[in-house]
Amino acid sequence: MNNKKYYPTALALYFTYFIHGIGVSILGQYKQNFAGAWGADKLSNGTFDVSMVLAVIAALGLGRLITLPFSGPISDRFGRKISGLIGVVLYVAYFIGIAISPNMYVAYAFALLGGAANSFLDTCVTPSCLEIFVNSGDVANMFTKFSISIGQFLLPFIIGFIAASNMSYTTIFFVTGIALAIDGILIAIAQFPPKNGNVNTTKDTPIESEKMKFTATSIAVICIGFTCTSTFQLWLNCNQELGKLYGLANPSQIQTYYALGSMAAVLVTAALVKSFLKPVRILVIYPAISAIMLLIIYFVQTPEICLIGGFIIGYSAAGGVLQLAVSTANSMFPTNKGKITSIVMIASSVANYVILNAASYISKSGGLEGPKYVLIFNVVITAVGILLALFVNKQYAKAEIK
Repeated sequence: MNNKKYYPTALALYFTYFIHGIGVSILGQYKQNFAGAWGADKLSNGTFDVSMVLAVIAALGLGRLITLPFSGPISDRFGRKISGLIGVVLYVAYFIGIAISPNMYVAYAFALLGGAANSFLDTCVTPSCLEIFVNSGDVANMFTKFSISIGQFLLPFIIGFIAASNMSYTTIFFVTGIALAIDGILIAIAQFPPKNGNVNTTKDTPIESEKMKFTATSIAVICIGFTCTSTFQLWLNCNQELGKLYGLANPSQIQTYYALGSMAAVLVTAALVKSFLKPVRILVIYPAISAIMLLIIYFVQTPEICLIGGFIIGYSAAGGVLQLAVSTANSMFPTNKGKITSIVMIASSVANYVILNAASYISKSGGLEGPKYVLIFNVVITAVGILLALFVNKQYAKAEIK
């Protein structure tokens, strides 16, 4: 099979994740705007209470969670293209819908659609990349994160341009929705590789899905999808308030450093995984770096530490850990890639919903000190992820000895 003919398809799929990078971050950057538009109460320092916006962001995880049980089987049965096109349509609806939402409740409904879009893109893009780049699956899957990071890196500059041009903050939502719709047309006419085309089989043997048998190791990898998502989502959606608390003049800079860190991580980690470092080792090392950095940020309360922390956490928490967890899980279930991708992403979505709702409560209960309490909460969740990864590494070491 000449996989080079599918490279344009891969490019179109990576572009959906570039837009997703904007989509997953943009509400966090405009929390004050949306809080004001949706009638939030004002705090003693004159800013709006953003807890309702955090609740809407959490709805992205709920929408993803509701649809992942269906998106994986749909991808495996009807094809990656169908799953991808459903995702594009729902994501376009999310961008346009959020921009025109008159209140939190309407926005919540469109956020559910955005989460559903994410689930269908996950079960299209990840299996497709593994089937296009047969010999570099781990690296190819990490570059989905690189695409997300580019979107997150460019977002602050786009926001700055929109503000300087005196355009409404909703402009970005309309522009990204249109760009994604155009990309959807390209995906509709693109060629996709055969499903399970990267599974070794004899020429005349049909590739059929086998019954999935879960072990303690595979369950631990799935749970890592929860913990690693919690680490970067808590930081991504609460760093602006932390920056203000620590006296950072322009908290949006944190997003730029975060995105730079995640992009650097993908490039460095791709090289490490390609040469000598096993993906399961990354699952321990990077969360450990995140936990240490979060503790440093808690104790060293300066504006500069927010920027340094943004880069380090971007590198260690958002630099491909989730993607490597998905790739590791896919290697355990090679004929059920859509389903196992769904399952890991379900764990990720549970984190998105449960953890961000918890963060909303912690932030509201803690008042002006709320962001610091969220940091400690993040450390605890990340530490659980480290323990899970240590267990997975131990089981892999035992398998190698056998």
